[in-house]
Amino acid sequence: MILIDQPTRKDIIIKEHSAFFGSMIKAVVDVRKGIIALDAELHADLESRLLTEGSQQEDVWGVNLFLGKKRGDWIEYTAPINVRPSMDNRSMTIIDPDTRAKISRIVSQLITE
Repeated sequence: MILIDQPTRKDIIIKEHSAFFGSMIKAVVDVRKGIIALDAELHADLESRLLTEGSQQEDVWGVNLFLGKKRGDWIEYTAPINVRPSMDNRSMTIIDPDTRAKISRIVSQLITE
């Protein structure tokens, strides 16, 4: 498990942080702090790590990263931790387009080619 808060090359992430699922890397993004926790068996483990680092529940969202694909296809906005009826997100997929855009921007800034 690693926290990314500075730009990191995707080849390093693939090499060092894809042990669990090969071509897919589970990640949780804090949309307020602009950081990513990645490489764990469960999104909940990554979420817990961010919460212990001071993130707020409403700011952390789970995604799956496919860094072997072209940049526009890197992110799948689905994770069990995203089910949040109190925030009008009743499915595992992130519904809010603004939240998706924030996640996309953070991933683009922190994971470089």
